[in-house]
Amino acid sequence: MNDENKPQADAAAEAELKGVPEEFLDNGECEAEGEGDPSNAMAEALEALRNDLEAAKQDVLYAKAEGQNVRRRAEKDIQDARNYAATGFARDVLSVWDNLSRAVDAIPDSLREDEKMKGLVVGIEATQRELEKVFKQHGVERIAAMGMPLDPNQHQAMMEIPSNDHEAGTVIQEMQAGWMIKDRLLRPAMVGVAKKPD
Repeated sequence: MNDENKPQADAAAEAELKGVPEEFLDNGECEAEGEGDPSNAMAEALEALRNDLEAAKQDVLYAKAEGQNVRRRAEKDIQDARNYAATGFARDVLSVWDNLSRAVDAIPDSLREDEKMKGLVVGIEATQRELEKVFKQHGVERIAAMGMPLDPNQHQAMMEIPSNDHEAGTVIQEMQAGWMIKDRLLRPAMVGVAKKPD
């Protein structure tokens, strides 16, 4: 190694010992090659590091926000699963309620007063009430229909019935009860609505 390269080698060795990269050292070549002041190179390197840090911060913020969104979606899915888990089962059991309701409606008054049949009638009515209670515990509730204005979100109009006694579009007959589970439609009420006579 000749004498003029010795200061550069010493500076490089000293930089390695201190942990400073060699490109940040003034090795005398910058001015000779016209690259300017070595402090400019240091400033440019610091600016590049700042830009990289800012980009990394943005990436972390985006990842954090995405993580929160995923967590919120998962929590909503879990809550929906809890709220509406009984939907399929409730829809199937509605036919049992329909049959019990038809049975109760079909019982003539004479049987209600007959001592031999009174127990049967009371049992059927109690079963219907118990089923309605279980529905209510699971957020399944009957839709109000009779006397209400037709609501296409809850009622399905099956026929129009001429009537002078009711406002047009009012439900005056319920053929099948409608039901909601929480805030979702389980089954629309099948109804007949009033219309003005021709």
